[in-house]
Amino acid sequence: MTRVSFDDLLDAGVHFGHLKRKWNPNMAPYIFMERNGIHIIDLYKTQAKLEEAQKALKQIAKSGRRILFVATKKQAKELVAESVKKVNMPYVTERWPGGMLTNFATIRKAVRKMSNIDKMANTSSYNNLSKREKLQVSRERAKLEKNLGSIADMSRLPAALFVVDINKEKIAVAEARKLNIPIFAMADTNTDPNLVDFAIPANDDASKSISIIVNAAVLAVAEGLKERKLAKEKDEEEAEALELATDIKAKSQTLAQAEEEADKEAEKGKKEVKSKKSMDDDEKPAKSKRPRKPITKKK
Repeated sequence: MTRVSFDDLLDAGVHFGHLKRKWNPNMAPYIFMERNGIHIIDLYKTQAKLEEAQKALKQIAKSGRRILFVATKKQAKELVAESVKKVNMPYVTERWPGGMLTNFATIRKAVRKMSNIDKMANTSSYNNLSKREKLQVSRERAKLEKNLGSIADMSRLPAALFVVDINKEKIAVAEARKLNIPIFAMADTNTDPNLVDFAIPANDDASKSISIIVNAAVLAVAEGLKERKLAKEKDEEEAEALELATDIKAKSQTLAQAEEEADKEAEKGKKEVKSKKSMDDDEKPAKSKRPRKPITKKK
């Protein structure tokens, strides 16, 4: 697994926290010191927590389940969207739709509506609409695409949630906690790490800091997907080998059975020939014996 070095974290400014007056006491174990009224995060703990989160994300991806990335902050939107698209995972970078997890069935209806609009666009009924109606339909489609386009492929609830800012995404965190969905999150000094399952103490405001943490998470997911693919290919090869061995065994058994039947038929034929021969011998008339001449003694 790709491990992020201490120097990379330092260069990205992951260690910068918030002002002392804004801190959350639950973040005390992850704070190294205070300088000029700003808390400094302990990067060794960040490194350890990030590695722990990477292992968990890798296992989830390896099992074939989906991870939903949530980042609606201005400086995180594009970064998260670009990174997550590489591993084909769902993400939310616009406004979080309330009830997206707790009322997932309704969200799926909206996604289906979007697909129905796409289907309707290719039919003759769409051409019969007026210019104003077409404009309304296209606007509705654009609105749905903006809010739900990135989760169109998500047919069921995600196995985990990756959040960039706990305070900003408090509704998403609350919904995931209610449904017992594991939460991975970047935790700054003004957030409560106890709200999530895997807290990664890091600066969640700087774009460089967000980029390095999100990229590390995406790399872990990519490794999990790669291992899953290799395992699947290996299973297919083993299945093919087993099927081939089974076919060979079945064919050899069929051949042996055919040979056995042929031997039985040959033996049966020999017995029939032998019995016929004996019957023919019985039907033949017995040869009459010539009378023996009387032996006369010479005088």
